Amino acid sequence: MKIRNLIGAAGALLFLLAGCSIPSGSVQTQKPYVAVITKSTSSAFWKSVQSGVKAAASEYNLDYTFEGPANEEAWEDQNTLIQNAIDNGAQAIVISAIDYTAPAELIDQAADQGVHIIIIDSDIQTDRAAIRIGTDNYRAGEAAARALFDGGGDELYIGIVGFDIHSENGQKREQGFEAAAARESRAHIVEKINCSSQSETVQAETRRLLLRHPEINAIVTFNELTTLGVGHAIEELGLRDTVRVVGFDNNVVSVGMLETGEIDVLIVQNPFAMGYLGLEAAFQLINGQQPDADHIDTEVRAIGREDMYTEQNQKFLFSFTQNQ
Repeated sequence: MKIRNLIGAAGALLFLLAGCSIPSGSVQTQKPYVAVITKSTSSAFWKSVQSGVKAAASEYNLDYTFEGPANEEAWEDQNTLIQNAIDNGAQAIVISAIDYTAPAELIDQAADQGVHIIIIDSDIQTDRAAIRIGTDNYRAGEAAARALFDGGGDELYIGIVGFDIHSENGQKREQGFEAAAARESRAHIVEKINCSSQSETVQAETRRLLLRHPEINAIVTFNELTTLGVGHAIEELGLRDTVRVVGFDNNVVSVGMLETGEIDVLIVQNPFAMGYLGLEAAFQLINGQQPDADHIDTEVRAIGREDMYTEQNQKFLFSFTQNQ
């Protein structure tokens, strides 16, 4: 069975398969070379993207590098990786951009030199990308709002914990959430904060937010590392029974927090599919084929404590779940 047919079910399982790519600067010439440049490489989300990349590279006989900066705010370092990919003769670049505008000029230069551009996860201000693959982030923000409102209760006094204000996907999620909140009479946004995507920093900022506004009884946050920071702050302050939290993404810690109550709902994406489909599109473009669409929505799933153990949700949540 082709791996493409298993994308939805096998994404979580293949977190375990994140393997080594070829070293930067030692690209083999007998296969097409694709540079995959992400916001980071350390979190569970990016390891799952890497698993999808590895699976597709094996299936389509591609060489690749998989690189990202040390943190998800270092756009200058990401630009250096783009330039390195161009200099090293990449035939395609698959990229999730830290900053919406900062890499645009380099990406356009790469396209001018014949490099195929595939954007995954987070967009860039360019019209030179052949395809964009990832979550519909505005709709994901709306999904987070529905998950919060469906939890019941009376008036909701909401704290929003966002991440890098220059990151397109985070801004779209926030916009979708706020638009849905504006239609909900129970929803009152108390304060919005933006944090660097480092869980310790987010924990400290969330703690200050909650102490500053003890009326807050709901928090929404929009990526893996901010979700972890918020969860740790809820645990630290003993607020699991009084503050409803909706977060994004999943790793073993956030899933544990879902089980024990620091987090109430996770909006789970499909990063494996982003990586796999990004490499598949690169293969098609390198071989003169046009992908079937210029946008692919990899969809999301809202998973709460009450349904986290269903078979389908386990496949999304747990990297150790095997698919029969």
